[in-house]
Amino acid sequence: MVKSLRNSKPNILVVGDLMIDHYLWGSTDRISPEAPVQVVNVAKETSVLGGAGNVVNNLHALGASVSVASVIGQDEIGKELLMMLKSRGIKTEGLVTQEGRQTSKKSRVIASNQQILRYDKESKEDITSVSVEKIIRAIKKDLFLYDMIILSDYGKGVLTSALCQEIISLAKTQNKKVLVDPKGTDYSKYKGAHFLTPNKKEACEATGIDIKDDESLLQAGEWLRKECELELSMITLSEDGIAIFDDEMHKVPTVAREVFDVTGAGDTVIASLAFAMSSGLDLVNSAKFANAAAAVVVGKIGSATATMDEIEEYESTLNKSSSDMHIKTRQELEKCVLSAKNRKQKVVFTNGCFDILHLGHVKYLEVAKSFGDILIVGLNADASVTKLKGPTRPVNPEYDRAYLLAALEVVDYVVIFSEETPHDLIQMIRPDVLVKGGDYEGKAVVGTEFASELKLVDFVDGKSTTKTIERIKDSSTC
Repeated sequence: MVKSLRNSKPNILVVGDLMIDHYLWGSTDRISPEAPVQVVNVAKETSVLGGAGNVVNNLHALGASVSVASVIGQDEIGKELLMMLKSRGIKTEGLVTQEGRQTSKKSRVIASNQQILRYDKESKEDITSVSVEKIIRAIKKDLFLYDMIILSDYGKGVLTSALCQEIISLAKTQNKKVLVDPKGTDYSKYKGAHFLTPNKKEACEATGIDIKDDESLLQAGEWLRKECELELSMITLSEDGIAIFDDEMHKVPTVAREVFDVTGAGDTVIASLAFAMSSGLDLVNSAKFANAAAAVVVGKIGSATATMDEIEEYESTLNKSSSDMHIKTRQELEKCVLSAKNRKQKVVFTNGCFDILHLGHVKYLEVAKSFGDILIVGLNADASVTKLKGPTRPVNPEYDRAYLLAALEVVDYVVIFSEETPHDLIQMIRPDVLVKGGDYEGKAVVGTEFASELKLVDFVDGKSTTKTIERIKDSSTC
């Protein structure tokens, strides 16, 4: 799924409440003598786009071309927010400055990976009719460019009923889909959208239906679809995935590895849905993609995003990725290695022909993987194998050999190289551990100067491709 989306660059407009998420990171080991509160020793401060800006961030991380329409104040926070958008290449023609309005900023104090305090600065009243008109004029001008529109409502006054209804009406004139992440209990202002993405709690509050089983879930989904005049409806179910309602109910499950913080998971879901649908994926597969992206995000602290590489890795850990997703070009592998090293993962490299896969190969690779976190196998191309082994080899062509290796649980990535040795490949990867067979004891090993450590692994006695071929020949002459 990820592979089919990698080259997509849909043009998506995000309209909603922009804000800055400000984090104070530190540690705490004592109580204040002035009051019964923790004292946090702040080590660093970070700021990221929040609210609808987190939707923008998620779309940007996936590779979309993003435009934004919103209202900010004539203040320093507004200037900071505008600079953050422009630094990411976000189009801001629809960003309106309103006199007397305070730009939203939420500050969170984090100690030992736990949020212990939040304080906010913001305006929450509805934006003026003048600001609404300015946003509509900007959207009208560029509407033809957008593949999809997202309304990201954080209840801070930007998405008034008038603005929502005007955008939805405008979108219909050019057959553009509007996806909404709603807020509050009155969903009438979203009438006519393609679909909404409330979570279960929000859906309960908006519909008045206590969702406790599939029957009540179906009732809530149908209520939303009918009352809000949606083309279809959707309810996100946290760790249980996403429920989609058209002519019937479909549940798309998810599995998160470990949940650290659910901040912004809803933003990730709507951004991923819009990205996948704009790129031509059907609704169910778009929901699967969104689930995977959200599972990546809840494994991080704070408002976060998911990249294609992270989503692909997540799918791989669930054994839901196809084997060919693990076969990489050098360019793709370079990004994977960089990502692994940024996550402080130990990279292991080995290489070989792996012509007819057998027990000896698998045992060898299992030992190699035990030396680190990520195992990369450099596979000799067909021409390279012929040079090394003779004109009758390889028995199996390179893609077949690569696919079988990629299907092994212990192998993370396979890359085919055509040179006589993997010298250049090892130089590019610079592995933490370089692994070779025990027969290299006392011999020079190519690429050791680029690796932190060399490990030699003994082969299983009596197991080799040559001996396998000999047994096949012997049995055929009987």
